[in-house]
Amino acid sequence: MSADRANAKAPGSGRTILASLAALGSVLLASTCCLPMFPFIFAAGAAGSSAFFAKARPFLLAASLLSIAFAFYQRWRMKQCHCKPSLFSTIVLWFSVVTVLTFFLFPQVIANLVANVLAR
Repeated sequence: MSADRANAKAPGSGRTILASLAALGSVLLASTCCLPMFPFIFAAGAAGSSAFFAKARPFLLAASLLSIAFAFYQRWRMKQCHCKPSLFSTIVLWFSVVTVLTFFLFPQVIANLVANVLAR
């Protein structure tokens, strides 16, 4: 019976994926203060949204970090129930961690990199 539970898809893996994607979304929104999205297409709206997201950046970064912490908590709970987390949820979780930490620690480097790519 325990082998069936270990091989069963974890019911909480959807929440882990959702928390990871929420972290990615909030860190992307937090980074728009430094680099407006699609600056040539949405120039007028980007200036206003950039000013708004610059003020909201600390809260969005906190939401990203809390979402990552919640995703790890969900993963820990799955292991307590002897459920095997899916490979996809593991990949999304670690991709989210790397992306959030990169955007959190190096926002200006990311903004310069994207600006150089868009300038080509």
